[in-house]
Amino acid sequence: MRLTSFTDYGLRALMRLASAPERGFSTSELAEEFGLSRNHLTKIVQRLAHAGIVTTRRGGEGGASLARPSDQIRLGEVVRVLERDQALVECFSGTGDCSIDGRCALKVRLRRAEAAFLADLDHSTLADIALPRSEQVPEATA
Repeated sequence: MRLTSFTDYGLRALMRLASAPERGFSTSELAEEFGLSRNHLTKIVQRLAHAGIVTTRRGGEGGASLARPSDQIRLGEVVRVLERDQALVECFSGTGDCSIDGRCALKVRLRRAEAAFLADLDHSTLADIALPRSEQVPEATA
């Protein structure tokens, strides 16, 4: 299974937030750290906030922070939230035109594999992957 860059950066942002749960991180700060556009990171943070994974506050003491302790945020939950509009294969989206629909033995196996992948991630929490408090994320390479 391949995750989108949206999910990749969402997980990185959460790892950073978990490294310093006592403070808020601005989207500008996180975007600069990851070498990502602020606009893209804002969309990620908004989706995480809408799902109740992060909270956001405006102002000088504001920024994004975890909505609950990192040991209560399951990685499977995060991936489900960030990948919610991304079908594993076209036929999962319901918009594809498949000539073998209704007879396909692959679809059920892919659904099981996807469910197993997410179930495995449900065994881990954000606390398990949080960055050490002093570690900085290396700049993204293109």
